[in-house]
Formats: sequence, structure tokens, C-alpha cells
Amino acid sequence: MTPTAQQKQPLRVIVDSNVLFMPLQFKIDIHSELKRLLNRNFELVLISPVKRELERLATKSSPKMQKNAALALKFSEQCSYVEVAEASQKTTDDIILKVAGEWKAPVFTNDKLLRKRLRDINVPVIYMREKSRLEIDGLIS
Repeated sequence: MTPTAQQKQPLRVIVDSNVLFMPLQFKIDIHSELKRLLNRNFELVLISPVKRELERLATKSSPKMQKNAALALKFSEQCSYVEVAEASQKTTDDIILKVAGEWKAPVFTNDKLLRKRLRDINVPVIYMREKSRLEIDGLIS
């Protein structure tokens, strides 16, 4: 694939649930920040275990968390949804690791442990820095 063809193909970015709370918590425009950071077309991808995690938070948590999770679910509608097969004993983070490795796709998360696990298998990670901007750890091809 030529570099120009690769640039036209949107980069799939897998989102973790905590990312969908960012606009609420930090008043950060994720799409603008990602455009600045990536300088190419991208597609935010919400995988099924992450959506289920948000749905669980929207129904079975504190009233404040239920409200925030409902808003995060609303924001997730801007993402492409992908149903992925999951083993019942695996955590959402385990599934994100597996999918990111298979797709060779960066992951957008603020979870420190997940970030370390992703970097250990050479998956680029997009994360928030100083509660105001996004950064990338790793190279995106």
C-alpha cells in the first residue's frame, strides 16, 4: 500500500471506556485533539465489551456514575461499533489487548496498567496528558 493510500484509509483507534468520560470530566474535545495529534483520518472504534462495561455502569452504580455513564454511552454513538468474540473469563482489558494486537491498531486509554500492557506488546497508546491534551506513546504506521 502506498503512503497516500494508507493516509486515505482511516486509522482505527480502539477506545477504552474511560476515554468516553473525558469530555465530561475535562471539557476536552477529543475529535479536535485527535485530528491535531494524528494528522490523518481516523475512526474511533468501540468494541462490544467496552460498550457492555458502560451499560453496566449506567444501570448498576452510584446515581452520579449512572448519569455520567449514560452521557458516555451517548458520546459512544459517534464511534463505530464492533462486536468481538470474548471468552467469559477474560477482562475487558484482556480483550482490548487481544484486538489491538490483531488489528495493529492504537488504543486510546488513560488506564495506566492497560497502557503499560499495551506498550509491552508494542501497541501505540493515545492518552491524556496534564488534563488538557492528548499524546501518543509509540509509533503509528
